[in-house]
Amino acid sequence: MREVDASQVTQAVRDLCIQANCALPPDVPCALRQARDAEDGPAARAALDAILDNVRVAAEDDAPLCQDTGMACVLVEIGQDVHVRGDLRAAVDEGVRQGYTDGCLRKSMVADPLRRVNTNDNTPAFVTFDVRPGDALRIVVAPKGGGSENMGAVRMLVPAQGRQGVVDFVVDTVRKAGPNPCPPVVVGVAVGGNLDAAPTLARRALMRELGSHNPDPYYAQLEDELLERINQLGIGAQGFGGATTALAVNVEAMPTHIACLPVAVCLNCHVARHAEAVL
Repeated sequence: MREVDASQVTQAVRDLCIQANCALPPDVPCALRQARDAEDGPAARAALDAILDNVRVAAEDDAPLCQDTGMACVLVEIGQDVHVRGDLRAAVDEGVRQGYTDGCLRKSMVADPLRRVNTNDNTPAFVTFDVRPGDALRIVVAPKGGGSENMGAVRMLVPAQGRQGVVDFVVDTVRKAGPNPCPPVVVGVAVGGNLDAAPTLARRALMRELGSHNPDPYYAQLEDELLERINQLGIGAQGFGGATTALAVNVEAMPTHIACLPVAVCLNCHVARHAEAVL
């Protein structure tokens, strides 16, 4: 049994909150540059140039990529042979509190959805815990802005709607979102599970490297089909039209009930922020 002190979790989450908000993982600028090179429309090219310039300046100046520094979505994969000394959830929240304060990041969380009083430290975090074999503790911080979060959707299809029903729902969700999630977007899709598991899996799909594919060839082909269909919508960068509405579509699947076909879509803006550490 390996022991990890809760203070180590706090420090890691603090640092990841700042890192994720100021510097994109390298696969995202690469995908943006590819989209820019493939774009013929002058307005879309100008939008992608501005996006890439923003990415560069943010990294150089350790400045936030976006004024909306997001809600703190945190994935904690904890090995079953790890013991955390202290309160793990409290340690994550403390890391968010320190990161958003020390990093001068905008605090966007309200304590109650109707009375709308700001918590002033961007807590609480939305934490997903996943127990894995081994003695590693992996933490992923994925700040999520409100504009793209508002465009997510879940639909309880019936099995008779099948693959075509899934494709139609995903494409229609992106079409309805239009320019609101600041395209070009990354589309996380989950098929299966139940009403609460599907959206969680769709969010995790956003953390996959852009350009990667589902290891199952069936779902890899579905990813390619969805990406082609979505880019045919012509929404384009920042809604100016063009060839690239989505940088990637990442599809994940899980078992479900014989009478169910849940589908969840989680959209991320072009600022596909996430950073991780292994303790």
